Amino acid sequence: TRKPYMTLIVHQQFTQKIRIGKFSLIWQHPGSIMKKHIVAGLGEIGGPILKLISRHCMAAGYDTDPKQSESDKLDMYKNQRTETLHVCIPYYRFGARVSALIKKFEPEMVVIHSTIPPSTTARLQKRMSIPVMYSPTRGVHGRMIKDIQRYTKYFSLEKNAPRYRWAALTFTKLMKKCNVKTERMSSPITLELAKIVVDTSYYGWLINYAQISKMIADKHGVDYNEMWKFSDEIHRYLGNRPKMFPGFIGGHCVIPNLELVDEEQLYSIDRINNIFANSKHSA
Repeated sequence: TRKPYMTLIVHQQFTQKIRIGKFSLIWQHPGSIMKKHIVAGLGEIGGPILKLISRHCMAAGYDTDPKQSESDKLDMYKNQRTETLHVCIPYYRFGARVSALIKKFEPEMVVIHSTIPPSTTARLQKRMSIPVMYSPTRGVHGRMIKDIQRYTKYFSLEKNAPRYRWAALTFTKLMKKCNVKTERMSSPITLELAKIVVDTSYYGWLINYAQISKMIADKHGVDYNEMWKFSDEIHRYLGNRPKMFPGFIGGHCVIPNLELVDEEQLYSIDRINNIFANSKHSA
């Protein structure tokens, strides 16, 4: 049998990550000040973010479901100051819940990873004396950690956010430890709209066209895939004729996010999706 091995990995602020066999502990040098990260909301976004940050920093997960919360870690780290509160909760009673989390954990900054309506970050920042950052997550739930590390993690703060430069630098350094690329956007509202308009809603729009073309193909008795061959070659060269699978749009991203941006034109995504669901073509 192999003997347990020990490696010491030196981090900033005189901290070390000690690995003994398959176990990892964060150890603090005497006299140093070590701060913790709190990830609030341990669902399909918060869970992977907690795992990623925990590999490199002192971190604990909190959830309203006691079975999800890391009670032991929260108790163990209760005397450590909170550097960052990572918010990964769904959007309902959002402002009140974020305020309650800030009161509970007293962080030096807040990073919102949830999908939120435009201007939410600005409204929160007006009420807070600490920096509030927006950094939405991109990826497929089954491989979220891999996708977080694959895609650039965009972030943004209001120009009048307190300790603006410190917050941006602190977040960038944290993500670099986690092997995640970062880039700052000019304003949170740009990023809030980007997440909904050119990510989830655009994806829904593409599926809508697949649904429409499938219904038309079936109406005329032609094969959907054969019909789309006409564009497949164009797409290979130009990249502007994507063929999507004509299935029903379910889940809790594409359709629910339409309400967050509340634009009448985008609600057609939901209407077309329902027309397709009620037709024989979705069978």
